[in-house]
Amino acid sequence: MLIWIALLGLFLFSVSAYTAGRRQVLKSAGGRSRLLHSLPGYHGAYLALWAAAPAVILLLLVSLLGAQVEELILRGQPPPAVVALPASTQDVFYNDVVATVTGGQVSQTVYDGALGQAFTDKLTQAKSIHLYLTTAVLVAALLLAVAGAVMAWPRLRADFAARPRVERWIGALFFGCSVVAVLTTVGIVASLVWESWRFFQVVPIFEFLFGLTWDPQIAIRADQVASSGAFGAVPLFMGTFLIMLIAMTVAAPVGLFAAIYLSEYAGPTVRAVVKPLLEILAGIPTVVYGFFAALTVGPLFRGFFNNIGAQLMGGPFDSLGLYLLQVQNQMALVAGAVMGIMLIPFVSSLSDDIINAVPQSLRDGSLAMGATRSETITRVVMPAALPGVMGALLLAVSRAIGETMIVTMAAGLQARATFNPLDTVTTVTVQIVTLLTGDQEFDSPKTLSAFGLGLTLFVMTLLLNIVALRIVQRYREQYD
Repeated sequence: MLIWIALLGLFLFSVSAYTAGRRQVLKSAGGRSRLLHSLPGYHGAYLALWAAAPAVILLLLVSLLGAQVEELILRGQPPPAVVALPASTQDVFYNDVVATVTGGQVSQTVYDGALGQAFTDKLTQAKSIHLYLTTAVLVAALLLAVAGAVMAWPRLRADFAARPRVERWIGALFFGCSVVAVLTTVGIVASLVWESWRFFQVVPIFEFLFGLTWDPQIAIRADQVASSGAFGAVPLFMGTFLIMLIAMTVAAPVGLFAAIYLSEYAGPTVRAVVKPLLEILAGIPTVVYGFFAALTVGPLFRGFFNNIGAQLMGGPFDSLGLYLLQVQNQMALVAGAVMGIMLIPFVSSLSDDIINAVPQSLRDGSLAMGATRSETITRVVMPAALPGVMGALLLAVSRAIGETMIVTMAAGLQARATFNPLDTVTTVTVQIVTLLTGDQEFDSPKTLSAFGLGLTLFVMTLLLNIVALRIVQRYREQYD
């Protein structure tokens, strides 16, 4: 809490430094800003950066590493009762001490007897360490802010090149953000690869990719770890593909035709009303779509198919009628249809912007040659907009593959190798959430299988992006 208060104080101090820097440089130029090398705002920003940046960096480092430093100091003189504990239990003990002081999450472990006394003693020591460390950091941050301002103040003269220096600060900030983004991506991929490699050491990759039975619950005993078919992910891949296919069957034509209407046929008034209404769909939480699918669409579809089944009973399609009478609320068709409704704004909004970006000269030239409006759209506008439309469809496909809540509430959790849209299925993302829900040990094949699924999904999405990129490049070369 004190760190955030200090950050607020530094912000106010930097604002004051900015104002003072502007006044100082204008004063040095006699109030004539045209005599300055850089605008007064750059001089104020230069002083504000030196007053705030070093102290902010220190405070952010402490907020990230402060708990680890406190725990490292606490481990310096471990009590005998703690030394007798296993290494994993010692980690829990010290984590609870630090979390109690800093307001973090504490485990449910009960400490009594000698261990309870050791916990009390270490808690008192941790409070002292936390107080001293926080005080030292705040004092150091104050000194850094004052030292930075004092160092930068004499440079605020009329001939001082403040703009290049401020822009170097901004460039360094952008570079740091880029490095963080790249390292985050590398870290995600590395963690997926490492944990997946641990999983494939136990379960053969061939069994995982081509097995037809998904039942990780049987991997509880040692003799069941590599049981045949227990970790076969084909049903998950088929369920993911089936729901994605249904969703895109709904979203692609509806969204694309809506985009064509809004960009080529609708007037300004209709466009101003319809386009925001379509984009509202993108802001609805997925859990609301899930409730809509479970409470409205599911019963509606079930009643529809049950009625058809009742009419088929007693005739030559008696078996089909019996099957339709057994259709439940949860099915792939329900999840895919509702997901398709959710994806409509992703396709329509992006496609509308892309179609509007096609040069008007292409339309005028086609119409001047005697083509109708529909021929112009199908033979000129849409081929020219195809790279962007492919990107919009790719975004929708990626969104469909990664959706979890709608599938959980509308399609069920049963892993089934089927392409029947009336069956209950599950997807890769739903199983990842199921496997990692609750307190899990990351040493069992059951839990590690979630990383295998994640890596497979990552590779599939990457290949999909590569294929779409090749298509985009091919048509862009043709129409640019």
